[in-house]
Amino acid sequence: MLAAAVAVAFTSATHAQKLDKFGADLGKKSVMGKEIRVPYTDLTSYFGYIKPGAAPDEVKNGKKMYYVYVWIPIAAPEIGIRMMSPAPEGMKPGAKDFVTADFTANAADTKNFFDTWITFERAEGILKLEDAAAKAKTAKWVSIESNDDSGDMPAQPSGKKYNSLMRITSDPNNPTKSLVMGLYRIGFTTYKTGEVQGSFLAQLGAPVSLPGVAVAARPEDLLAAKR
Repeated sequence: MLAAAVAVAFTSATHAQKLDKFGADLGKKSVMGKEIRVPYTDLTSYFGYIKPGAAPDEVKNGKKMYYVYVWIPIAAPEIGIRMMSPAPEGMKPGAKDFVTADFTANAADTKNFFDTWITFERAEGILKLEDAAAKAKTAKWVSIESNDDSGDMPAQPSGKKYNSLMRITSDPNNPTKSLVMGLYRIGFTTYKTGEVQGSFLAQLGAPVSLPGVAVAARPEDLLAAKR
């Protein structure tokens, strides 16, 4: 599914990133004042890299936005999305992960990373994966959620907690919060000063199996990416 998500890097700062298991809101418990979350059973990872100076996919509200497109094959009770830059030190892409060619070519870059800020949107009226390539650019995109800095994420090499995470519970009575089958995209930029550059890891988690999920940098590549 989404598979989403995506990066690796480490700077001269002594703060190495270690990514914990991605826990869900569904079934969350409090034990002796500590939140206990069951990890998502379906986790899709996407490893990407933005070259310094690369043109954005869109300039939106004055921000340079980049997108990762996701096909979600069935309705989900909850979706979790997190992004970190750079990717955790020593984390290697698995056989089922989505990995861009730019990430593979630049995995040795240990200097570039960015302050992540993410959004999650759904395209209205695209109910078939085969329609994504032709209709994505003209579709109306419905905003579902956004996040800047998350205390649940590890600090960046700078020591600042500028990585992002959000957990979204589906609400069938609210069209903007209903996690139905369809075409989605993760938008990302940098909230403060600086440029989007370097490696990143994006992950999409769900508490149910999402067979047929697909993740790609372009909607026209989703069909071939389906897993």
